[in-house]
Amino acid sequence: MGKIVSNFFISVDGVVESPDQWHFPYWNDEMGAVVEAGMQSAAALLMGRKLYDEWSAYWTATDADQDLARSLNNARKYVVSTTLRKADWANTTVVSGDVAAELRELKKEIDGDIQMSGSATTVRWLLANGLLDELNLLVHPIVVGHGRRLFEDTPTHPLKLVTSETFTTGVLNLTYVPDVA
Repeated sequence: MGKIVSNFFISVDGVVESPDQWHFPYWNDEMGAVVEAGMQSAAALLMGRKLYDEWSAYWTATDADQDLARSLNNARKYVVSTTLRKADWANTTVVSGDVAAELRELKKEIDGDIQMSGSATTVRWLLANGLLDELNLLVHPIVVGHGRRLFEDTPTHPLKLVTSETFTTGVLNLTYVPDVA
């Protein structure tokens, strides 16, 4: 049975928007290994419409990292959207209608992790609907001060810390699961 695993670069003040503007000074081999391990465990990718639009445009036209582009272009991808009718990015399926039921079925069908990177709105919805299995946060020791935060106007959701690690850069690698006790 698959599990939905969400991953974020996040600032200490909760900002997840535009990590390309503040995250790279903290990138090192430790973080690279964690990101690579997450990608290796992915049986499929899940994203919201906004991330789908950004990634499909970028990764199908990029020369930046051919290995990563090839990997993402070949991966099974699922995009949650109420407005997207057809996905043009290779190996992409649109999840709409009864999204919760479709994702429960997807979790039954997929053996491995259904990885997410970003898509804050979708992650909040997954958590509220009991569909998020794991939340991985790479908490950067920086106060960004502006931008979209992971949890905005969100009801209370108890989480349980299952692993933690501190990188030499001061980044915290934290893994949470819903605390349903």
